[in-house]
Amino acid sequence: MSGELSDLSSRLVALETALAHQDKTVAELNDVIASQWRRIDTLERQIARLREEFQTLGHRDAPERPPPHY
Repeated sequence: MSGELSDLSSRLVALETALAHQDKTVAELNDVIASQWRRIDTLERQIARLREEFQTLGHRDAPERPPPHY
């Protein structure tokens, strides 16, 4: 009986340790994903701002015509 209790206790400690490592990994991955989303949002705002500046200069989304010497 004592051996079984000791074995169960060891297994419980091993499971708690594995769970703690998994919790840490999940938290780290969450931080990475949140950081990536912040970067994506920043880049999307920069693209929108550049697109507005480009259109403000009189350019359109249409491709440029080749120079006359072609």
